[in-house]
Amino acid sequence: MLKIFVALLLAYLIGCINNAYIFTKYIKKTDIRKFGSGNAGATNVLRVLGIKAALPVFAFDVLKGVIAGLLGRLIAGDIGGLVAGIAVVCGHNWPIFLGFRGGKGIATSLGVIIVINPIIALYSLLIGVIIITISKYVSLGSMLGSLSFLVLNIIYFKSVNMLIFAIILTILAIFQHRSNIKRLLNGTESKLGQKTKVK
Repeated sequence: MLKIFVALLLAYLIGCINNAYIFTKYIKKTDIRKFGSGNAGATNVLRVLGIKAALPVFAFDVLKGVIAGLLGRLIAGDIGGLVAGIAVVCGHNWPIFLGFRGGKGIATSLGVIIVINPIIALYSLLIGVIIITISKYVSLGSMLGSLSFLVLNIIYFKSVNMLIFAIILTILAIFQHRSNIKRLLNGTESKLGQKTKVK
């Protein structure tokens, strides 16, 4: 039990390393949370500063998910990897060092899923990318990609623990996109390519 708690705590702290905030604050000299959607994540960086700024943020968000998942497994086995996976996403979404205002956890979730099940991770990523390409809505692709992870885990059921893990990650993804859902329904959601200029 102690090992699981250690894995959870370390993973949460890793998640709290907010790459969008760090990159924009100390390299671009601006606080990404003051622009666009106000979200400290790769999608908002893309919208505000463009793809060159967003790509490293996305890559490092994925990487911290991978690191947390591997660390959790190393400390507490398979269950430790699952617990750490949820904890790192929570750290990304609600970082203690930024007043619990973080990102939406999609890239970090992808990193965790790569560790847990790389094949399903690939399928979910492809589904998300296809939806984004067709609709031009990053939020819609992110949510449907996350939902596909849950559906694929139901279809290719391996364990109750994995299914619970998939349910929690999917709920976190949908919950963090609740404002996007409202904008999608109202027809006011920003499409891929629409930029918000930094003042």
